[in-house]
Amino acid sequence: MYLDIDGTTPVLIQGITGRAGQAHMRLMRGYGTNIVAGVSTSRSVGEIDGVPVFPDCRAAVAATGAVASVAMVPALDVERAIREAVEAGIRLIVTIAEGVPVHAALQSLRLTREADVTWIGASTPGLAIPGKAKLGFLPDVTLLPGPLGVMSKSGTLSYEVCYRLAQRGIGQSAWIGVGGDQVKGTRFAELVPYFATRPDTDGLLVVGEIGGTEEEELAEALRAHRYDRPVFALIAGATAREGIVMGHAGAMIHGAAGTIASKRAALERAGARVFATMGEIVEAVAETLRP
Repeated sequence: MYLDIDGTTPVLIQGITGRAGQAHMRLMRGYGTNIVAGVSTSRSVGEIDGVPVFPDCRAAVAATGAVASVAMVPALDVERAIREAVEAGIRLIVTIAEGVPVHAALQSLRLTREADVTWIGASTPGLAIPGKAKLGFLPDVTLLPGPLGVMSKSGTLSYEVCYRLAQRGIGQSAWIGVGGDQVKGTRFAELVPYFATRPDTDGLLVVGEIGGTEEEELAEALRAHRYDRPVFALIAGATAREGIVMGHAGAMIHGAAGTIASKRAALERAGARVFATMGEIVEAVAETLRP
């Protein structure tokens, strides 16, 4: 799994000529991300703010050596963008669009797995190695180098938790938003080996939500890898009403699986501490990882 980016990692932006692509390219570059190229399949542009723009990923990679891509493209274009990036030799792809069609996401998942490419998304705010680089639109004010590994389904909840912790001097070793769609490139359980081998990670923060089985899978992975560092979990959706469509596409309960109760029970059996409110989890992390 290719996740350890830094300020030297060459990154390209697919969809750089769109408003979102241009805006977030500037924000990522301002944070320290090494944006070396952009790709636009719809507009012929020589460069944007000094970043050369190419007609496809293959040309961009050949000219710049980019190894990571942020796809700032609409949901219906995500599968095409992923395929183009994989065929060009990109090793890490971040796709931010929500609502990628399930069949397209399944095709993208198969393609990236077969090519041994790390796909973060869909429907993710991105990932960051604080103090070094970020891919996506995680707010700078929430990012601080520190000992806490973060994995999250919810962007806004994790922003608030990490902002409060950063105000108390507790930052992150790595922050990975897995996204909230039903089919995604990387799931919580797959990140356990990554965080388990990071010597700079003293604890793990998990921001989950009702629906799906991802938190239950995480609990199994924590036990399988004998993860022995503190794990703090917050699961959103305790007051969600049955039958009401809300939140992410992956927030679907099937029988007893995917409920707050089933997730809490599984995580607690694996040794994690599960909290009901944002204030509680912030206090627990601060007390345990106090600088």
